[in-house]
Amino acid sequence: MKLPGHVDENALADRLDRFAVETPSWGYADTGTRFGKFFQDAAALTIEEKLADAGQVHRYTGCCPTVAVHVLWDFGEERPPAFVRRIAQQCGLTIGSINPNVFQDQCYKFGSLANRDREVRERAMQHIVDSIEIAKGVGSKVLSLWFADGTNYPGQGDMRQRKRWFAEGLEAVHQALPQDMKMLIEYKPFEPAFYHTDIPDWGTAMLLAKRAGPRASVLVDTGHHLPGTNVEQIVALLLDENMLGGFHFNDRKYADDDLTLGSIDPYQLFRILREVVSVERERGCDVDVGYVVDQSHNIKPKIEAMIDTAVTAQEAFSKALLLDHEALAAAQAEDDVVMAERAMRNAFATDVRPFLAEYRTSRQLPADPLVAFRESGYAERAAKDRAGRKGRAEATYA
Repeated sequence: MKLPGHVDENALADRLDRFAVETPSWGYADTGTRFGKFFQDAAALTIEEKLADAGQVHRYTGCCPTVAVHVLWDFGEERPPAFVRRIAQQCGLTIGSINPNVFQDQCYKFGSLANRDREVRERAMQHIVDSIEIAKGVGSKVLSLWFADGTNYPGQGDMRQRKRWFAEGLEAVHQALPQDMKMLIEYKPFEPAFYHTDIPDWGTAMLLAKRAGPRASVLVDTGHHLPGTNVEQIVALLLDENMLGGFHFNDRKYADDDLTLGSIDPYQLFRILREVVSVERERGCDVDVGYVVDQSHNIKPKIEAMIDTAVTAQEAFSKALLLDHEALAAAQAEDDVVMAERAMRNAFATDVRPFLAEYRTSRQLPADPLVAFRESGYAERAAKDRAGRKGRAEATYA
């Protein structure tokens, strides 16, 4: 494929070699909405099956070498850290971010680190510290924190006091981190709390991260924003402050819909990644940002949706790398709005799929990962093996 004249194809391929997308263990299991769970015969039931499925995604895409894990759902007496780490290695993977769970147990009905009950706050804190120990056992270097804390009615809680409890708790978490580990603080404007959320936006997350310590930063979920939010501006500001730690990739039409990446607004994804590429060009090095999938594949087959997401991320990142920065800068210097926007749209409109097919082939990967996976018959074999066990496992396994 012939790329635009200003593009160095070798440099583009080299950068793609370093572009990795982390898939989540929970994305391979049966999931649903607040109204019910939708079952798929081929969905994973155990951490072994989740990792096996993630291994298939990496096998066909070549860009998904790590898996995010959820502490309550993926570990236990029969699934200690050493066991999970070994299974991951057998599947050609390593464990990526560690995700504590301080929202599922009944004691967190009124919050975790912002709960007025000191015992509940201490229990949440202990679980996070335990998660750090699990991270050490599996070789993870990233603690990913999301909190459901908030209130549903005016007057239910003291917002300022809850903020202080959060600051105190996150400082303690940071102190418990080993020197080679970082923590990411995620935000969400609403759900499950609908009146106020304790960490509702990037500003609050950044404030708490800076208070916590130098190894804390902000995690941006591309779906955790109200309609009309300029997500790429948030990304640009966090990058400029060296406070962007990572992304959770998904898409949304109305709010946190957890739809497949790029399925609703691929141009927004391009604009977001363009901010990352711009900073990398400015600094002359890769930005240390994690790209993690966080989607609920309720309707699409799990593995296929993951493969599609990884391919979409590669396409968007490639388009961001294709942007003619010199032409854009020249237009901006002249306040030429039309040509500045044209530079952006030209890069986005470029069909990079033929180039990516050639790129994959040169790396001994299938040109079309999704088609190759379908032809492998893995999903049919998994469904045949797992469907018979679903009746016993659905009620007990998250």
